Amino acid sequence: MSDELIRRYAKPVPRYTSYPTAPHFHTGVQNATYVDWLQDLPASTPLSLYMHVPFCDRLCWFCGCHTKQVLRYDPIAAYLPVLHKEIETVARHLDGRGHVASLHLGGGSPSMLHPADLIALAAHVRANFSTSADLEFSIEIDPNDMTDDRYDAFAAAGVNRVSIGVQDFDPKVQKAINRPQTFEATRAVVEGMRQRGVGSINLDVLYGLPHQTTETIERTIDLALSLNPDRLALFGYAHVPWMKTHQKMIDEAALPGVADRFRQSQVAAARIVAAGYEVIGIDHFGRPDDGLAVAARNGALHRNFQGYTTDRAPALLGFGASAISSLPQGFVQNITATGEYIRAVTAGGLAVARGIELDDDDRLRAWVIERLMCDFAVPVNEMLTRFGHEADAVLQEMRYSALCDGDDLVRFDGETFAVTDRGRPFVRSIASTFDTYLAGGAGRHSVAV
Repeated sequence: MSDELIRRYAKPVPRYTSYPTAPHFHTGVQNATYVDWLQDLPASTPLSLYMHVPFCDRLCWFCGCHTKQVLRYDPIAAYLPVLHKEIETVARHLDGRGHVASLHLGGGSPSMLHPADLIALAAHVRANFSTSADLEFSIEIDPNDMTDDRYDAFAAAGVNRVSIGVQDFDPKVQKAINRPQTFEATRAVVEGMRQRGVGSINLDVLYGLPHQTTETIERTIDLALSLNPDRLALFGYAHVPWMKTHQKMIDEAALPGVADRFRQSQVAAARIVAAGYEVIGIDHFGRPDDGLAVAARNGALHRNFQGYTTDRAPALLGFGASAISSLPQGFVQNITATGEYIRAVTAGGLAVARGIELDDDDRLRAWVIERLMCDFAVPVNEMLTRFGHEADAVLQEMRYSALCDGDDLVRFDGETFAVTDRGRPFVRSIASTFDTYLAGGAGRHSVAV
């Protein structure tokens, strides 16, 4: 594939973990709107819960999360009771409606939580919500946080899925992103979690980092594969120093160019597939018997703020500073600044800062974009059955896109709008052609490969 083609379709576009995307949220959605939406949920609604822990004990320069470095546990100890209060407030407004099928702790580094605090948080969720006996309970781990009592606490709390940040095992790359982490430390965490009965382990690897080459990322992938993970996520580093100022610590001269990034992703993906893993969407890989791989094969893959998922819950409720909730009516996002979040929840139980209410066109385009990101294809009959004449405009856009495509990236035969194998690395750019908000100019994004 030519460098010119790669550069042309690597334009900055959203990652499409939602539609409309977060830059288009506005302050017209506040606490009262969220309460109304919660109270309108049917009693049997499946729920997913996300708890955001916006603290780390080290600041990785590549990080794009809403988090801050803390040198003492005091800020976390002050944050957790407020998180508990937000949980209680949302549960009160639901008044027994909903049934929790999955719980995810992200950050930041939720593995920083003291063992007793993690167990108490899990117990508080179960005390306030109806939860499934087979609750999927996942947590993100920084290997440098782990101790024997934390492993035991994960097991006691019911954690059954973990995602371990690897990024890269090359010492030069690690130094350039302020993320020292030995392979041995990562292996110890994998072994420790398996000894406690955790049934699914995911490793996160990044490409596009400073000083990375195709050779160094191949070595990282080989080491990651030697740990026999159930899943691997291969993300492109999103360099957004205008939004995450700590990324200015990264030497931009050491970053690979767009074409080199692309080749790193392709080399890494080929190595993972050669090891027997199946491709899941744009950046995940799983063993053939993994639930995510099965869903991808069966057309049952979904995408939300945590990325690819088998979760079909129509409501994902976010708790904590900056957390986003997705409901059938729209999206709401909490206040990002931790201190302001604490004051808001302490005063009134909720801390919504902004959001967006969906209309019929939003729902249609969200579904089209999700199917492209998950299946690389949109079945026209299903689209028309779901959305009726509302879909006519999108149908015309599909025809026009295929007609104007001179690079063999998409095809349309009247029954299916499909991304070709050649077009799959650029599916974010293809999906963006159905995004009516993007031209509005709100927000800046990372490159699409």
